[in-house]
Amino acid sequence: MDDQNMQSQINELNRKMDLVLESLNQQNRKAESVEDLFADLQIVGKDLYDTAVVELENQQVELDIDQLKFLGLKLLNNINDITVMLSVFESTVDFARDAGPLVGESIIDMTKKLHEFEKKGYFEFFAEMGKVIDNLISHYSKEDVTRLADHIVLIVDTMRKMTQPDMMLSIQNALDIYQTMDQKKVPEYSLFKLMREMNKPEMKKMMGVAVTFMKRLSKDKEIKQ
Repeated sequence: MDDQNMQSQINELNRKMDLVLESLNQQNRKAESVEDLFADLQIVGKDLYDTAVVELENQQVELDIDQLKFLGLKLLNNINDITVMLSVFESTVDFARDAGPLVGESIIDMTKKLHEFEKKGYFEFFAEMGKVIDNLISHYSKEDVTRLADHIVLIVDTMRKMTQPDMMLSIQNALDIYQTMDQKKVPEYSLFKLMREMNKPEMKKMMGVAVTFMKRLSKDKEIKQ
C-alpha cells in the first residue's frame, strides 16, 4: 500500500514537472518570437532610416534635432486638442457619409427642376431680358440713372396709383373702345352737329369731368408752385 502511494506521488510530481517544463518551453518560444520580432523591426527600422537619410540628402533637407524635439513636445502638450480634432474629423466623415444620399437626391431634384425651367423657356426669357438691360444701359447715361434714382419714389407711387383696379378698368375700357373703332368709318361732324351732340347728357357729363379735371390740375399746380 505504501509503495502504491509512493508511486502515485512520483507520478503526480512527474506530471507537474512536465507541466512546468511545457510552460517553460512556451515562454522560451514566446521569448524567441519576441526576439525575432525585435530583430525584424530593427532591420525594417534600419532600412527606413537609411532610406529616409538618402531621400533627405537627395532633397537637400536638413533636420534640426532641437526642432524635432520641440515638435514632439508640442504634440504631446496638445494631445487633447489633437484628439478633439480627430473626433471632429470623424464626426464630419460620418455626417458626409450620412448626408451623401440626401445630397445626391437634392442634386437630382435640382437637375429635374432646371430641366423643367428650360422646357418652360425660363433661360431664354432671362437671356432676352439681358438684351433689354443692355439696350437700357446703351441708351441711358449715368446722369439719366441718377435722375431716375432721385425720382424713383414718385415713379413707383404713380405706378401704384395707375394700377388701382378702377384706374386699370378705365384704361382697359378706353383701349377696348379704341381697338373696336374703325378709323375708316368714323363719321364727320359739322359745327352744328357737334353742338347738338354736346347737348346730350353723356357729352355734358364728359365735359364736366374734363373741366373738373382741368380745374383741379391747375389748382394743384398753383399750390406746388
